[in-house]
Amino acid sequence: MDLLRHLRYFRAVAEERHFGRAAERLRIAQPSLSQRIRRLERELGVRLFDRGSQGTALTPAGRLVLAEADHVLAAADRLAAAVARIGSGAAGTLRAAVPPHLGPAAVAALITGYRERSPGGELELRELTTTAQARELAAGTLDAGVVRHPCPAPGLAFGPVLHQPLGVLLAEADPLAAVERLTAADLSGRALVLTPRADDPALYDEVLTACARHGCTPGAVHEASGADFTRALVLSTAPPAPAAPRTPGAAEAPGAPPGSEEPPAPAGPVPVPGGGAVALLPRTTAGPGTVWRPLAGDPIGWRTSAAWPADGHNPAVARFAEAAHEAMRDHAGMRPARAAAVHPRPASEFPL
Repeated sequence: MDLLRHLRYFRAVAEERHFGRAAERLRIAQPSLSQRIRRLERELGVRLFDRGSQGTALTPAGRLVLAEADHVLAAADRLAAAVARIGSGAAGTLRAAVPPHLGPAAVAALITGYRERSPGGELELRELTTTAQARELAAGTLDAGVVRHPCPAPGLAFGPVLHQPLGVLLAEADPLAAVERLTAADLSGRALVLTPRADDPALYDEVLTACARHGCTPGAVHEASGADFTRALVLSTAPPAPAAPRTPGAAEAPGAPPGSEEPPAPAGPVPVPGGGAVALLPRTTAGPGTVWRPLAGDPIGWRTSAAWPADGHNPAVARFAEAAHEAMRDHAGMRPARAAAVHPRPASEFPL
């Protein structure tokens, strides 16, 4: 017996106090309604109505059942509505992740955009590398994510791919800081600071391949995960500030032996052997002592998209993917990616 349906029929008869009117309201035949009420009475073991020529009245047991039926049906309605919201992606908890260096504006916009699309939902967001995200998406401990490509993980589906150009973070004292727009070849021989290869091996290799293809062979490669450590590596190898040059013909200090005057300081910044370290990062707010410069033609970049299990059918994932794409496009300077050409990487490309 469908208890909820029978309770709804019972409540309709109790409110109308007439089987005929209740049957019209429920749009069923009166004999069928009478049979259902008798079945409910048999199931409960009590008589619910006194039937007379002047109408139908609730028995004491019927009044008790009506009060409880109201609570049961209200709870059932709330449950059905909650399940429907979860099924549509408007409620429930979505477990998601974003990669490092996505940018605070983009992450904030993603959270806001998801909340607007799922006002009753909860977003459990973490920062994870692409490799970690792929592992958790496969294990089912993550529902959706934002990953960087190449992402050679089977069983995943991806949203539209966006391209994020990389620029150069360098020390203010670096000679290259005076150039408004650099080329990749300008960085040749410098130490590059990149995200660790263990975090995203395919992306790490792709960035180095792009560097070589555009004339940059780094003198060394340093790995850094956090923004503070990246900046510290850049600053620690920054060229020292030049000493103030002596005025030609200036008098020697009293008592100083002849020829003991200091040699004139060279004009301009003093280069560090091999050049100072530079970091390849998306456009960012440079901290004290550093500046960020774009690369002409945007030759090096990250390709980014939303990702989720290919066999999943969670409407909340679609809402997340839509919010992520909009946030990255509007708040991280990303644009639709062109089809990537295949460039084989020579084995002798980086003699490090």
